[in-house]
Amino acid sequence: MTTTTIRSCRPGALALTKMIQAEAKMITRSTANLVVPLGLPVLLLVMQGLRSDDLGQEVTPGVTTMDYYALPVVLTIVVTYIGAMNFPSFLSTYRKTKVLRRLAVTPASPAMVLVAQMVASLIQVFVGIALAFGLAVLFFEANPPADTFMAVMVLAACCVAMYAVGMIVASVAPTPNAAAAIGLIAFFAMAALGGMFGPMENLPEALAQVGAWLPFGAAVEAFQSTWIGETVSWQNWVSLGGSTVLGLAVASALFRWE
Repeated sequence: MTTTTIRSCRPGALALTKMIQAEAKMITRSTANLVVPLGLPVLLLVMQGLRSDDLGQEVTPGVTTMDYYALPVVLTIVVTYIGAMNFPSFLSTYRKTKVLRRLAVTPASPAMVLVAQMVASLIQVFVGIALAFGLAVLFFEANPPADTFMAVMVLAACCVAMYAVGMIVASVAPTPNAAAAIGLIAFFAMAALGGMFGPMENLPEALAQVGAWLPFGAAVEAFQSTWIGETVSWQNWVSLGGSTVLGLAVASALFRWE
């Protein structure tokens, strides 16, 4: 009698690539999750252009009002909407439909879904930023940041912080509907205090201080610093880093795979 030994092996890069492709298809099939994060920033950009006559006015030499006020907000909206709303919504749906539980009994780890969803949604972030910035350059004569390298660093920190906020939402939300509702509240709370409806300095001082310490406001201020070539404030880095640490801590304690 012969004995056949079946060796198990962990999925490799090809499997992860296939999973990323599957997650990308899921995003494209969800009309709201695909269109809103790409369309909302463009809509706000156009609205700013229509209602403001001084978008071309220079804040500092070579930096217009559009560069300093509108673009940092628009870029932060793209990252926040996808990281704090779309990302936890997909995770909650997978948890409800037992996708993560089924994956747990296969050589693939449920963590692969997490990674694949993050990669696919990050591609969406880059598409949204490219779309908004491209339109701003074409139609509103926007300029790139004075310190491009630091702007990329701020974008990376903003992405990590907003995905950490998304993990908090996914950890505390019992259902996909709850994840959408909590994510929406978190998005508008951070955005309203962070400059989405007008510069933070127009808010009462106490609210402006709160907004500046939240990750949305911190990201907007950090982007503004890169546009005029100034050093990003330590307060902005602490806010983005603190949001990341808090998100990881909450997810470690509360996130459930099933």
